Amino acid sequence: MINVTKTFLPPQDEYQAILKHAWDSGWITNRGHLVKELEDKLKDYLNVSNVICMTNGTLPLQIAIKALGLSGDIITTPFSYVATTSSIVWEGCKPIFVDIHPEYLTIDETKIEAAITKNTTAILATHVFGNPCHIEVIQNIAKRYNLKVIYDAAHCFGVTYNGKSVFEYGDVSTCSFHATKLFHTGEGGAAFFNSDTLYNNLYYHHNFGHKGNENFQGIGINAKMSELQAAMGLAVFPYIETIIKSREDIVLAYNKAFGDTSLSLLKLRESAKWNYSYYPIICPSEKKLKVILDVLNAKDIYPRRYFYPSLDELPYVKGYDCKVSRSIASRVLCLPLYHGLDETAQDKIIDLVKQSL
Repeated sequence: MINVTKTFLPPQDEYQAILKHAWDSGWITNRGHLVKELEDKLKDYLNVSNVICMTNGTLPLQIAIKALGLSGDIITTPFSYVATTSSIVWEGCKPIFVDIHPEYLTIDETKIEAAITKNTTAILATHVFGNPCHIEVIQNIAKRYNLKVIYDAAHCFGVTYNGKSVFEYGDVSTCSFHATKLFHTGEGGAAFFNSDTLYNNLYYHHNFGHKGNENFQGIGINAKMSELQAAMGLAVFPYIETIIKSREDIVLAYNKAFGDTSLSLLKLRESAKWNYSYYPIICPSEKKLKVILDVLNAKDIYPRRYFYPSLDELPYVKGYDCKVSRSIASRVLCLPLYHGLDETAQDKIIDLVKQSL
């Protein structure tokens, strides 16, 4: 069976050797040595200012909304994973959808300004499949209207934009370290941000609001990463370059195979260095997508309709019709892409897709 992705598992003895530090100390959670070591490694490898590791990739979004004091309307994209929208609604704000660019698949920056009202407090945009938004335009709009900017950068580990980490843009950027991601901690995530003064605010929100052991400086929840998760991240770290290179080789093979077909491929943002996180193909029609899906499934190959559906179609948001996003969502399919996907499997996938076309 070939799935859309496969978790990279480091040698078990290497994971156990790192985990032994937690066993020996008896310190399994509450920000032990391994979590702090992971944060330091992330800062060095990604060249970022501040990072707080958390237990999954959704909580950093929710905490960012809370910590920035957002209310009212938040402009966002309909083409993302559901957590982008659900976090806005969960925190008592209203998502205002702006349609997407048909090639980059990120929020259409030319349509943002028209959606701003007196109730707008922020822009929450997604770097889709690791492909950055038009950051400069979004920054300028946010500055002009005094809006906060959060980037859902769940797919962006290792992505750079204009020579620096994509996590360095916006007020807060968030990343997922889920098992399906190219860097993972089994389950996990992180918030990245430039402001040193924001650190304390985000930190206490992710740790019950604690100020020391006996005092509280504000409301908080429990979003702390455990030592078990951090140990997995530390065990994966030495293999990051190998993982990214193997994914690049697969992407290049796909690009060569599908470049002259009726499929549309993701257009990468200029000035971005991509991480080969996903391989979406956009089919000529939903009918054709279903044909490809059926053919692959019959051979025990399972791509994913991702992202689907368009988020403006969620049952708890009403009154939107983002035509580009709905069209793309109905026709997009992510093909298998992971470290360890051998050439025989790649050739089989390519042949079956081309036959389906």
